[in-house]
Amino acid sequence: MAHDSDSRHLPNLTHLRRKAMVVGLRAWREMESTARSALGAELRPSLPREDLHALREQMESCLDAKGGDISARARTAELGQTYLALNAQGRSRFLRLLAGFDITRAKLDAAIASYQKTGNEAPLREAMISPRSIILRQFTALPNGFKFLVDMRADLLPLTHKDHRLKGLDQDMKAILSSWFDIGLLDLAQITWNSPAALLEKLMEYEAVHQIRSWDDLKNRLDADRAIYAFFHNKMPLEPLIFVQVAFVHGLSDNIQKLLDTESPVFDIEKADTAIFYSISNAQKGLAGISFGNFLIKRVVAELTRDYKQIKTFATLSPVPGFRAWLDAQLARGEMPFAEPSELRMICNLAGEKNAPRALQALLASDWHKDKKTAEALQPVLMRQCVHYLTEEKKGGRPLDPVAAFHLFNGARLEKINWLADTSPKGMKQSCGIMVNYHYKLSEIDDNHEEFAASGKIVASRQVRGYL
Repeated sequence: MAHDSDSRHLPNLTHLRRKAMVVGLRAWREMESTARSALGAELRPSLPREDLHALREQMESCLDAKGGDISARARTAELGQTYLALNAQGRSRFLRLLAGFDITRAKLDAAIASYQKTGNEAPLREAMISPRSIILRQFTALPNGFKFLVDMRADLLPLTHKDHRLKGLDQDMKAILSSWFDIGLLDLAQITWNSPAALLEKLMEYEAVHQIRSWDDLKNRLDADRAIYAFFHNKMPLEPLIFVQVAFVHGLSDNIQKLLDTESPVFDIEKADTAIFYSISNAQKGLAGISFGNFLIKRVVAELTRDYKQIKTFATLSPVPGFRAWLDAQLARGEMPFAEPSELRMICNLAGEKNAPRALQALLASDWHKDKKTAEALQPVLMRQCVHYLTEEKKGGRPLDPVAAFHLFNGARLEKINWLADTSPKGMKQSCGIMVNYHYKLSEIDDNHEEFAASGKIVASRQVRGYL
């Protein structure tokens, strides 16, 4: 693993890796063509029922030790090429067939009986390894095999919600990926405008919080008063696993449109005292459930503390993605707490509606934020509702809002609630334009994390508590 001091020079580090990947992919194709000639005709993209027997034989051949390691890799490469050639329906059928290669009860019972008789653990350990996990591990030995397995799990995850029989396959995949994508095996790298174009294109594709609309937009996010950091794995050198975007500013930022304005002048970083983390995106859907985000923020804070001595405050400008859906559910049930009678009357008058929940529903369905009078009337009500949602609405002891749960678990403080901080269509639809500053105060992070993990206690500023 590269040291942090070296990891910032990403383009130099990846040159040989890219060359190795090209050579590796060529080798995969050569192995695949050898196996194809031995195994017969191609399977159809939708994988109809009459093709399943041939696919089963193909999977079984990957478990056959015949021919040694090179032959086994060739058969696995062929199986991988088969999967890549399938359409969505065919991949679903492929995964369901692969899931059936599970631990057999008879083999496990025999191993248990043998262990009880001889005390030898080896047969028992072997019996507890599913045949499908052996096939999955063989994929990782192929060139670009890690990315293949990550993408295969991305295909699998939506199917597990409808078919519980696939959950065992998902557990096997997650176990393999977790062992290989341990935080100790990852490289932290700063991405710059001089990074490979292929990598920059993927940043634009993977950004999940605030869409990168153009190359000019991306260049603005990589300017002198901005930075992007990402975790990489040496088996996927041009594939960011997760990345965070940072802006260097003076004081807490309270509006994302202003922060991302491509027309605004570059801020003098020497005058900056605050690093704002305004977007964290998981780039690989197939690594869902394998947490990198908390490590990423702490590593980046350490990096910034070392490189920029003038930066003393580390905070986020975060969305509240679940607020509007929660509020809509409350209003649909006719509930509208945390509002004064005078506020309710004002909302009813603005909407021409006698029922306050229905009145607020009608106003929220319009471009209400563009009308100053309406926005002023709704501000105290919506801000109060949002603070209640962030601090009181929980599931399993954690905040219902996923972003709040993430940052508070990491030890951040709920610092500030910002009115109409994101007036984009997405921001209005998700959170009525409200955004939040979570403050990572270095002297408090560990204590906040421990208290939150132990009792669910949320540390909030006076400004936030004032709304309650």
